[in-house]
Amino acid sequence: MKRTSILKLRALCEGAILVALAQVLGYLKFFELPNGGSITLSMLPIFIYCARWGFGPGMLASVCFSILQLLLDGAYAWGWQSIIGDYLVAFSVLGLAGLFSKQKYGFYIGTVVGCLARFLVAYIVGATVWASSMPEEFFGMTMTTPWFYSALYNGSYMLIDMILCLLVGALLWKPVGKYFRGEDLQKA
Repeated sequence: MKRTSILKLRALCEGAILVALAQVLGYLKFFELPNGGSITLSMLPIFIYCARWGFGPGMLASVCFSILQLLLDGAYAWGWQSIIGDYLVAFSVLGLAGLFSKQKYGFYIGTVVGCLARFLVAYIVGATVWASSMPEEFFGMTMTTPWFYSALYNGSYMLIDMILCLLVGALLWKPVGKYFRGEDLQKA
């Protein structure tokens, strides 16, 4: 077998394993908001895969993860706009992390970019599609605009998700950083 064929097969197998791990971690919720959104480590395996394999494979894994999120966790979808925005687009943009795979701190930069992209999608969907479900009060504050409510609602869990991914990634960096950076693939 050619080296490129072996690497493609390895990327595919690792992608399947890490997408499955991301889905499982999505079920282990530290906290869940009433209208969807939760604090989990589900994005971490996707960011590890993106840092390791780059943009193309990372986007493919992210799209697969978005489909699994929709099919297995799509209880909060409210029409086709929510299906597309809250699931298919919001989780697919995590693959943007792969754009930074070759940089020195690519995992960390990619994690921040992926989380910010997901937040931006959720922010827009929340302020438009979910505007009619805005409560009068949230976190003890009076809500006057769906844009502020969406920023507060989505930011409340996504900021913590991002910090958790960065912290756990930093803890794993020393023992398995070579794997994150894909250094073992150079020898394969």
